[in-house]
Amino acid sequence: MVDTQNPSQPPKLLDQVISRLRVKHYSLRTEKSYVDWIKRYIWFHDKKHPKDMSAPEVEAFLSHLAVERNVSSSTQNQAKSALLFLYKEVLGVELPWLDNVTQAKVPKRLPIVMTKQEVQAVLTRLDGTVWLIASLLYGSGLRIMECLRLRVKDVDLARREILVREGKGFKDRVTMLPASLVEPLKTHLVKVRALHQEDLAGGHGEVYMPMALDKKYPNVGKEWGWQYVFPSRTLSTDPRSGIVRRHHADEKAIQRQMKKAVTLAGIVKPATPHTFRHSFATHLLEGGYDIRTVQELLGHSDVSTTMIYTRVLNRGGRGVASPLDHL
Repeated sequence: MVDTQNPSQPPKLLDQVISRLRVKHYSLRTEKSYVDWIKRYIWFHDKKHPKDMSAPEVEAFLSHLAVERNVSSSTQNQAKSALLFLYKEVLGVELPWLDNVTQAKVPKRLPIVMTKQEVQAVLTRLDGTVWLIASLLYGSGLRIMECLRLRVKDVDLARREILVREGKGFKDRVTMLPASLVEPLKTHLVKVRALHQEDLAGGHGEVYMPMALDKKYPNVGKEWGWQYVFPSRTLSTDPRSGIVRRHHADEKAIQRQMKKAVTLAGIVKPATPHTFRHSFATHLLEGGYDIRTVQELLGHSDVSTTMIYTRVLNRGGRGVASPLDHL
């Protein structure tokens, strides 16, 4: 990313940020987000270079987001992560503990959960690949991007297991593959393999490889096991490498189909693809499964995160039966 007209000129700050993010194998989505927050930070301080600023300026910016912009706590944390990355990984500066940041309020919202009947009503209004994806979100407790990024090699049909690689927090975990989805997945993978063979015949067929594995093993990206279980319908140009590849399916298309199915089912809850994951956890707990088991399947680091589902179990407020029911 060094200026080719003047090779002696050091790379610009944002080019350094992008380069470091790619060395650390951050996703393209995170890359765009971090770069955007760093730009906002610089503009907020009248285009001062970050090396000439420190903790007070970071605290002022993060507090501005909470007080003036009224952003959510997750948005403020994302901005904070971007700036900490900038200072630690790019500028080599360890910021002191940011004590004077006005924290954005954490909303105490309970997750939206569908009943089993509502889940069935939505699934019956989906078909094809979208139905299969939605079924995995509910049947395996996957996040939507975890599902779309699945590789063929990480789906074990015989053992009925799914290996989720680099989920939230860069953690791997194993979750279940519902027995009812084994045959539909087999049929789906036959079609995906045929599509892959067409791509190979057309001079393509190489998929994006994590952790720069394509540098170490140049042809591994064309192997069947590394292909996406849910590939895009079209080829596209990789914005980083410029290589024409078949990426995974677009989550926005899944979200649109889900919204349409929820409306057709007459469900008034604001259910999204992530609602399937919430429903997965809640229904397992309703079925009497141990919360630690559910925590492991969901990939939560702390059981307190999983505990929120105990507050939405289908047993009335706090699991107490109403006295009206005993009249």
